[in-house]
Amino acid sequence: MFIPSPQVAEENECRISDERNSTLFTHDCAPIYGSNSIIKFADDTTVIGLIRGDDETAYREEVRHLTTWCADNNLALNTKKTKEIIVDFRRAGSQAHTPISINGAAVERVPSFKFLGIHISDDLTWSINSSTLVKKAQQRLYFLRSLKKAHLCPRILVNFYRCTIESILTNCITVWYGNCSASDRKALQRVVKTAQRITSTQLDSIEQIYRRRCLGKTRNIIKDSSHPNNKLFTLLPSGRRYRSLRSRTSRLRKSFFYEAVTLLNSTPFPHSTPSSL
Repeated sequence: MFIPSPQVAEENECRISDERNSTLFTHDCAPIYGSNSIIKFADDTTVIGLIRGDDETAYREEVRHLTTWCADNNLALNTKKTKEIIVDFRRAGSQAHTPISINGAAVERVPSFKFLGIHISDDLTWSINSSTLVKKAQQRLYFLRSLKKAHLCPRILVNFYRCTIESILTNCITVWYGNCSASDRKALQRVVKTAQRITSTQLDSIEQIYRRRCLGKTRNIIKDSSHPNNKLFTLLPSGRRYRSLRSRTSRLRKSFFYEAVTLLNSTPFPHSTPSSL
């Protein structure tokens, strides 16, 4: 079960409905192998396994350990809602993957699934996610047109657009927009242009919002010395530019941290040094 790493709370709480009104803290549900990670968000749990040399032992043992932990703590895993996705970009052919089983039931393997509002595909492309967001946003354009017909002022129309349409188009945009195809970006921007015609107001493009949020998130990471990715941003001896990160694939080069360094170096901004924090 694979998910790119999102932000995760250190401690999650799960309430058990039984005769005793008890509270279970899941912070002690931790991975037993260094190659695995367990991501917990509310009542959702995700296991990430890094498999090398077709050796799935650690990954399968991790799933078995999680199943045992849940049983010991009176938690029932819903196998029907559990999905497995495999991301494999190796050029050489790999062995057939035996499905993971939980309590004797096989876990369904899927090419994509929705996680925290984002559709993730096993090829790490974002066409499904983009098309879903565009479709959802287009449905809300109807309400924007209805408000326009009611002769509401442009300020109210823009506020409605930002709350109900822009918020959908830019949901977790720093995660997926960098690797969007040109056609997906055009489809997203078409919704913005339609909203501009309705509101008769110049609206921020998706690209502008993406750059602004990337810079904002990056500067927060730089200011927070305790952030696990703070060390990725190191100033060059000149103190004016950040050291570029190395990447071997365009997919990695277009991801958030690599794009963030590029944006920082191309944007005039008084960079913070460790001594000034």
